[in-house]
Amino acid sequence: MLTRRTFLAAGAAAAHAQRQSRPNVLFIAADDMNTALGCYGHPIVKTPNVDSLARKGVRFDRAYCQFPLCGPSRASLLTGLRPDTTQVLGNNIDFRDFHPKAVTLPQLFKNNGWFSAREGKMYHMNVPGEVGTPKYQDEASWNHSVSPQGLENKTEGTGRKLNPPGVTFGMNWISAASPDGQADTNAADHALALLEAHRGQPFFLGLGFIRPHLPFVAPSRFYDMYKLDAMRPANNPPDDLDDIPAAAKKVRPQLWNNMKMDEPRIREALRGYYASTSFMDDQLGRVLSGLRQMGLESNTIIVFWGDHGWNLGEHTRWQKMSIMEQSARVPLIISAPGRKGNGKACRSLVEFVDVYPGIAELCGLTPPPTLEGQSLVPLLDNPQRRWKKAAFTQLKYEDITGRAIRTARYRYIRWEGQGGGEELYDHDRDPGEFTNLASKAVAKATLEEHRKILDSGWRAARA
Repeated sequence: MLTRRTFLAAGAAAAHAQRQSRPNVLFIAADDMNTALGCYGHPIVKTPNVDSLARKGVRFDRAYCQFPLCGPSRASLLTGLRPDTTQVLGNNIDFRDFHPKAVTLPQLFKNNGWFSAREGKMYHMNVPGEVGTPKYQDEASWNHSVSPQGLENKTEGTGRKLNPPGVTFGMNWISAASPDGQADTNAADHALALLEAHRGQPFFLGLGFIRPHLPFVAPSRFYDMYKLDAMRPANNPPDDLDDIPAAAKKVRPQLWNNMKMDEPRIREALRGYYASTSFMDDQLGRVLSGLRQMGLESNTIIVFWGDHGWNLGEHTRWQKMSIMEQSARVPLIISAPGRKGNGKACRSLVEFVDVYPGIAELCGLTPPPTLEGQSLVPLLDNPQRRWKKAAFTQLKYEDITGRAIRTARYRYIRWEGQGGGEELYDHDRDPGEFTNLASKAVAKATLEEHRKILDSGWRAARA
């Protein structure tokens, strides 16, 4: 005989089974975050929480963004479309102006019954000026959408500007007394409250940290982790820039030549970036700890990504908007419960446009047929399998267009405008990309091969 107690127990069991079949997603973005992380082999930077996540999931060692700038990169990842399609080729552009009916990654979850929430920077947000505002955060993507406030450059503490007057995109750092008042602290607090409030239903939580983006604001204890005399400026050959096309050097030209910083200031800049990275890692750790304590970890897919790379003096270049390795390569870690590849590194080439179809597949959702990446789920079970022939990155700056491909061994770059030019680097022999082989007779066949790969486009390069 079916009693009320039996009926309720059966209902609870069914609800539990449904929750297990609809996994949660914790989708974490760090702003201007390159691969200067412990788990990616950096000898100095301390990131125990990112490192722990990498040990539980798959660390992608050759992941590349589609555009080395915040707005285009994030729009591409969250729509699953490449910049030529989104038409977002700079900051302060809303992809909805061109694709009003697009279904974004968080919107797909929202449309299928997940609680879709945002805390912090997911789409483009000017930092520091627009921190705490909802501008460009695409309200259609979310059931809950909040931009936590942050003191940013108004933070009290010690620090200084590192460039002479008149240098745009200037470098500056602030060592604060405490984490209070910072947007990332507030975002972590809000995320923990949301997890607690919605632990009984499937959720997609986009958590956007703004560190280590400039200004380098972090509590003093994170600055104390890094001694100035331990900072190691990039070691560039004296003739490094001689074989780089003029067009490349005209993209945000003030970012070359170390932005007029001398070596002591370069050390301060490195220290600021590392301290900000460790501060972000600490806030990440608070959220991951809360996820475990609430019993949600076993049914939550965790994705950690940086929106693009960031030069730290390589080739005398700082910041972004370069399509060499340091700006195009990004950190990407996916921890999906039960996958055979967990705890391993993947050396296959992947692109940010592959994230949307991958996360959708993991959760049993059907994404729009217009997506321009391919699901990377097979790599979560077999990180060693062969994958794409090439990863594609591009940029646009004034009348200059740059397009790059990264293949297993080489990086090829083509420039149009301001005289144009080509670059070709052999990563087996020249991982620092110091010797441009494009004009070398010995590389003629390789150059032609890579021209054809770029001309054939991303569809021909798919696995």
